[in-house]
Amino acid sequence: MSNDCPCASGLDYQACCEPFLLGHARPPTATALMRSRYTAYALSAIDYLYKTSGARVRKEFDAENSRKWADSAEWIGLEVLSTEGGSERDTDGVVEFVAHYKIKENVFNHHERALFAKLNDVWTFMDGKIIGPGPQRREQPKIGRNDPCPCGSG
Repeated sequence: MSNDCPCASGLDYQACCEPFLLGHARPPTATALMRSRYTAYALSAIDYLYKTSGARVRKEFDAENSRKWADSAEWIGLEVLSTEGGSERDTDGVVEFVAHYKIKENVFNHHERALFAKLNDVWTFMDGKIIGPGPQRREQPKIGRNDPCPCGSG
């Protein structure tokens, strides 16, 4: 019976991300760390996300909201689009990926360029830049609750 790893590597979970999440091994590359972090979201292993983050990310880390997001989503796939560096011999790397997930019936794609560094010989997530459309900005002033209806009804 196959127990495919959530990170979509094609390997069984036990041979892929499980040793990292259990602390029995360390990801040898930036890509392996990124895949294991996706798996941590899929399995709601929020402590692993914190442990594999750099100091600045840890400072801003919100475990409760991360857990709520992870638990509310059905994690449906991961695509690694590109990597720069991040091998066993490198000291830094960039992994661009798209994490696919569903909340209720809505499918979302989280597209990010994640920055990693090897600190004390351990790959660490340092920062990420979301790729895609920016937030929508309102061009008109917000309507107050006591203002007349903008439809013209008065």
